[in-house]
Amino acid sequence: MNKNLNIYFYFFVIYKKFNHTIPMLKAKNTLLSVLLIVFFSTTSCERNTDESPQDPNLVKNAILESMQEWYYWNDKLPSVVNVNSYGSNDELLYNLMYVELDRWSYLTTKEDFDDAFTGQNIGHGFGFGLNEDDELFVSFVYDDSPAGKDGWQRGWQIIEVNGKPIATYRVDGGYNFNLGENVPGISNTFTFKLPDGSTTSRTNIKSDYQANSVLHKEIIEEGNKKIGYWVYNSFKATANLTPTKSLEVEETLNYFESENINELILDLRYNGGGSVDVAEQIMNALVPAEANGKLMYTNAFNTDKDELNEASNFEKLNNIDLTKLVVLTSRGSASSSELVINCLRPYMEVILIGETTYGKPVGSFPLSSFNQTLDQNNVELVPITFAIANASGEAEYYDGFPVDIEASDDPSVNWGDLEDDKLSSAISYILYGSLNSTSRLKPSKQQWQMIDGFTGLQKEFPVY
Repeated sequence: MNKNLNIYFYFFVIYKKFNHTIPMLKAKNTLLSVLLIVFFSTTSCERNTDESPQDPNLVKNAILESMQEWYYWNDKLPSVVNVNSYGSNDELLYNLMYVELDRWSYLTTKEDFDDAFTGQNIGHGFGFGLNEDDELFVSFVYDDSPAGKDGWQRGWQIIEVNGKPIATYRVDGGYNFNLGENVPGISNTFTFKLPDGSTTSRTNIKSDYQANSVLHKEIIEEGNKKIGYWVYNSFKATANLTPTKSLEVEETLNYFESENINELILDLRYNGGGSVDVAEQIMNALVPAEANGKLMYTNAFNTDKDELNEASNFEKLNNIDLTKLVVLTSRGSASSSELVINCLRPYMEVILIGETTYGKPVGSFPLSSFNQTLDQNNVELVPITFAIANASGEAEYYDGFPVDIEASDDPSVNWGDLEDDKLSSAISYILYGSLNSTSRLKPSKQQWQMIDGFTGLQKEFPVY
């Protein structure tokens, strides 16, 4: 990848200030799992990207010009555009987008964009899973967040929020938990039922925190297998490092190398993407040594920028020796998660367990650095700018990658618990080479369905 461009392969967007109204959380016949992230908006009307220059159309013209220059589908742009006819920057952008394929181009601010990719967040710092019986479970917790520092764990059942049962927050077929703006100092009280059956109430105050991307790692030994299990939440880079990389990822890979693992389960069920550089860091560690120097991927820009098209090759980083990789997925596994799957497949067996992935074979980078008007008005335009193909030329996976083995998510159990259908299925596959009623380690649990129908880049797995 061109190292003069900070490339991102992802499908989420960042907005720090909003009220937690969640009309999209609708109970269905199947169970619904949703995760809410502190800096993620859930409705497009909450956007706050428009600044107020002396002439509002200056920014709109800058958006149009930047799209004409950089947009991957710039040949699909309208031939005539009157920016005066649009009431906001977001309205203009939406009408420029090639919506047949583009669900992801968006506007934000430079600060919010940068914070998102280094994990600078505000809030309580936890995710949840919700079922149709109004049972709510903590699905993950960021270590240094207010919730993490208070000891919250995946698998805790939330039975009340601010003294009211979960069912009372149901509004118009959805849920509104009214947790207030994501600004430091806002407090909420949660009552939990713990795995041992006891209950506890915790008042938690929102604050700034650094989100970790490695949610869990451990070694599982079964038979002659030494299996690394890695729950990876987002391809976030460590701030202010050159070249771009993640120290968390580096430490995790060193851990697995020192433990001499011979199998790896990479859990990307909650991973919506992030930095291509960090994805490369992971792929260079996991690919077999025989692939060193071989093609990782080729990227393609629009025809006006084809001089930027280039190939990237593998540079094997360590002594992790794998012949296959087992990846746990959901409908929210997207972008850089899919990039890792796609680019490793020509060189090793990649087994997918869970649900079909999201389907985002294109990526972005922010354009304010290339346009003075956007830069001066603190408007960050992040349109789709490139596509990536693996060494076999495979690039068109807009419908996502189907799984080899279907398995459900169960946030009522903690990371590493074999009651987790996805993890149990993965270990069964590694041990027995197939999955059937006699080889499954644990019986299948109820089906938890990830929220589908993502709108633009607005929904990752949002977190409170």
